[in-house]
Amino acid sequence: MLDMHPEWLRQLPYLVHTNRELGLMLRGAKPLAYFMDIVGREPDVCVRYWRMFDRHVDLGRLIRREVIEPCPDLPQLEYRMLFYSLPGHEWRVDAMLALLKEPEAWSDGRERRFGELLGYEDWQIDYWLTHRRLRTDAQSVIGP
Repeated sequence: MLDMHPEWLRQLPYLVHTNRELGLMLRGAKPLAYFMDIVGREPDVCVRYWRMFDRHVDLGRLIRREVIEPCPDLPQLEYRMLFYSLPGHEWRVDAMLALLKEPEAWSDGRERRFGELLGYEDWQIDYWLTHRRLRTDAQSVIGP
């Protein structure tokens, strides 16, 4: 299968979960998957992917929770937050919702918690935070 991740993500010393969530969850290696999109504007590929998850929800292997809210700056639109968790890890959904609703600016601490809730290991989060910062610093010097 073609790796659709940007080159810099392919250079990480671990596999990012994006587009690998279902397999990781079914192996018990990922406790939570989180997706967000505008209701009614979801790409077909996402809808097909979610259906694959839903098959496992129907079999009791995964738990699904959906939250739909108005877009803050465009109240005529709604956005969907879709969560899939392993049984026994439903608490992660509430923790993620609380994290996403915190009014403070996004920080390394919040990024760390986000990664923990999704199931990344501490060393992976440490690497991400360090190299994300280096990449951002380099882009601010040389541009996009």
